[in-house]
Amino acid sequence: MRCPKSEKKLKRRIIDLEADYDQLKEKHDDLKTKLEDLRGCIIQEHINGFQKGLRQTTYFHKDIDASDSKFDVNKDVVDGQLISEAETSLEEEAEKMAVDPDANTDEAVVVEDVIERKT
Repeated sequence: MRCPKSEKKLKRRIIDLEADYDQLKEKHDDLKTKLEDLRGCIIQEHINGFQKGLRQTTYFHKDIDASDSKFDVNKDVVDGQLISEAETSLEEEAEKMAVDPDANTDEAVVVEDVIERKT
């Protein structure tokens, strides 16, 4: 025999939990949207800072044209040479393997092979 009072209580509890779930989901979605907006703002601030640096470079060094295509944000100056960041990270990885006594020698060989092929 079923107790109608307990069924009513359970149904009411389910309704309350569903309402709580809907509220939490709405808050979660709002926070997710705000997080995406903040990420966009952070990225824009980095871009603005980079552009500011280019403007300052152009101001202090009048003979430099910062809009020239040779200025590639994917390149860096290492040991007085302009190289791509991909090459830089491979070299750093190779140096790390050479210094780290616990490094896996198989990985070090792969990194060295990659560097040798590019050279």
